[in-house]
Amino acid sequence: MFAVVTIRSLNVAQKRAVIFVQQDEFDYIIVGAGSAGCVLADRLSRSGKYKVLLLESGGSDARFWIKVPIGYAINYANPALNWGFHTVADKGLAGRSVYWPRGKVIGGSSSINAMTYVRGLAHDFEDWAQAGALGFEWDEVLKVYERLETHAEMTTNGNRQIRGRGRVWVSDLSDQMSPFSQTFLDAAAEMKLPVIKDLNAPNSDGIGFYRSTVKNGYRWSSADAFLRPAKRRGNLMIVKHAHADRLHFDGERVTGLQYARKGHVVTVTAQREVIVSAGAINSPKLLQLSGFGPAKLLAQYGIKVMRDLPQVGRGLQDHLAIGYQFRANRATLNAVLGSPLGRLRMGAKYLLTRKGPLSVPVNQVGGFVRSNNARTVPDIQLYFNPASYEVSGSGKTQLDRQSGYLISAQPCRPTSRGYVEIVSPSPNDAPRIVPNSLSTEADKETAVRGARILQQFAKTQSLKAVTIDAKPPDLNALDDAALLRDFQSRASTVYHPTCTCRIGWSAQKSVLDARLRVHGVAGLRVVDASAFPNITSGNTNAPTMMLAMKAADYILEDADKVLKEWTT
Repeated sequence: MFAVVTIRSLNVAQKRAVIFVQQDEFDYIIVGAGSAGCVLADRLSRSGKYKVLLLESGGSDARFWIKVPIGYAINYANPALNWGFHTVADKGLAGRSVYWPRGKVIGGSSSINAMTYVRGLAHDFEDWAQAGALGFEWDEVLKVYERLETHAEMTTNGNRQIRGRGRVWVSDLSDQMSPFSQTFLDAAAEMKLPVIKDLNAPNSDGIGFYRSTVKNGYRWSSADAFLRPAKRRGNLMIVKHAHADRLHFDGERVTGLQYARKGHVVTVTAQREVIVSAGAINSPKLLQLSGFGPAKLLAQYGIKVMRDLPQVGRGLQDHLAIGYQFRANRATLNAVLGSPLGRLRMGAKYLLTRKGPLSVPVNQVGGFVRSNNARTVPDIQLYFNPASYEVSGSGKTQLDRQSGYLISAQPCRPTSRGYVEIVSPSPNDAPRIVPNSLSTEADKETAVRGARILQQFAKTQSLKAVTIDAKPPDLNALDDAALLRDFQSRASTVYHPTCTCRIGWSAQKSVLDARLRVHGVAGLRVVDASAFPNITSGNTNAPTMMLAMKAADYILEDADKVLKEWTT
């Protein structure tokens, strides 16, 4: 039972808070209050039957620049909100070490991401099923997406139409976007590419305005969607600044874990399951520290092998993108946000109306295209932003004073795979991240084809008419060899690490079964983007929440099955 302190002198708001004095035994323990963990905390606590503990390494998301959509550029390099990982020197990217921000705050990466909502393409999930994730075929995940989403869509008469009853708010913000963004759609039409209204429609080849996880002018993270309604439940305990160190295993099942908080080590027990939702970097790290991973790696650091699982941390996939910028002769966001006075004006507009440039995330237009006629499915994702800028070595973004714009290409389905592994037995040490970018010829060829698509856009009359010149390097001056070299020297992550605890058929080739249970380990699941069998074709926040919703179905089904077995 929970111990509760009630104090008559508390005010009404304080009396609503439940103060947990002592509690070390739960039904479910969830590690990580990110995109997946918030979904799980809501679903598993909703019935009131189960005691749920949610641990988060970071602190509160109640910060102004988290809630303001344009604040993405500010949060990008804030060490208070993210882990600030760096990869090893990546041979495929000219030996560069690349900065990988990952959320360390309530809401996880959904509290610091660019809010672009993309389900992924149908064949991504058919490939999941073929890899062993039975139940994640497109027709099945589409049903889950429909349960998740509420859509706020602009109609032809300028009104907003609400469709759906899910928790995740997916907004069409085209009425608040820069007028310059229409130029990108004009260029797409000039190239004979479909211009489509909804990039999440079943047949989504083409270019359009991106939908965003924004509601009423504010970021709408997984925490906003799922944790806010759940946090007042008496059977859910949320502990912030709690660093999970090691899982406990009795030789048959995972029974709980220990976590560190404010200099103290706390041990907690899970009567049913521990669910690791710490993300594609920290989930394999926790498993390895706990003795679940490649035996040779664990032995190297003196960690007792609980289960030899050679694929824990392996299979890492990420998206890489290359961008090119141009100076414009028409006003872009630089004209309104590139000066202190302009920022002041738009800030006042946002505070008064929750509208204007500050209410719209950085990605405005984009979509999925085929890089040549031989492609049977889209293989390139495009991003078009009505702004030009510089990023300093510390990660600070500075808009140019003169108007400009950016066009960017991202190969959808890279074939290169890297890995994540611990570097010591200490939970305090960041793991080694080895992306192995562009380690296959197929990935190099796709990178070049993506850049060629951008060249075609740059040569359209629509963009030429608004362009003064190119910021270096000049995209149109590069041949194929130079395009590849430029990609290797400048391309960077789009912050979509996945697949490091992936679902599959066996323990030799994967980490999880189709119900996200760790192979050969009772009482333990991994539910986050690390579980993807392969990276999806677009932004990964939406499929991560979908996967968590599906996992919650499985967890509750299994709990009901056990209960029936006990009662019969």
